[in-house]
Amino acid sequence: MKKIILTLVLISFWSCKEPPKKPSNEWIDLFDGSSLEGWRAYNGDHMPPGWKIVDSVLTFTTAQILEEDYDYAGSRDIIYGAEEFDNFELYLEWNIPKGGNSGIFYHLKEGYDGPPLVAPEYQLLDDENYAEIHSYELKDWQLTAADYAMHLPDTKKKVLYPAGQWNSSRIVFTPENVEHWLNGKKVLSFVPWSEDWYKRRNSGKWNNAPDYGKYKTGYIGLQDHGSNLSFKNVKIKKL
Repeated sequence: MKKIILTLVLISFWSCKEPPKKPSNEWIDLFDGSSLEGWRAYNGDHMPPGWKIVDSVLTFTTAQILEEDYDYAGSRDIIYGAEEFDNFELYLEWNIPKGGNSGIFYHLKEGYDGPPLVAPEYQLLDDENYAEIHSYELKDWQLTAADYAMHLPDTKKKVLYPAGQWNSSRIVFTPENVEHWLNGKKVLSFVPWSEDWYKRRNSGKWNNAPDYGKYKTGYIGLQDHGSNLSFKNVKIKKL
């Protein structure tokens, strides 16, 4: 009888314990195709005009801007403002048209004139057609998968699908190493806040942007650069 009672007590004890916590490295959906919860304009309270979900895809087009929003003066860049991240692995899929331009920001803080002044950027571009369409001479640090104006991707490993097709990008960030992946290939890595990082930071485009890259935690952001944009399967894993 005592054995039966002890067994029942143990069963009751284990059944009352809290369920096991999810592992810290589990993927978190930032955009799953069904909701814009957590997303808003940079320095804003709501999503800016032109952004909406179309066929489970996060899209920006000028055609989606309503007449009453023509005088909107806020930022069209968007952030996932529900949570800040420090060390992470970020994955997303993106599609831009011919001549398209966008970017992925991280460690982004608000209160600045724009995300590029403070946040590192994984560049997204139509490498093939942008220069001709916009009559603009591109620098190598402006091409897709570059750590914009800082580090260059390995062109021998880089596979970029043409404008209008889906590409996938991945950013892995730790204080020891940062990796940029494009379509399943690692094309770039660097050590943040290293001597080399500061040399690049202080001698180029960011010489007059004193807060660029200094934050070790911040928001994830997506850039609107005036072209149509499409994103899906946006997810992050805390490291």
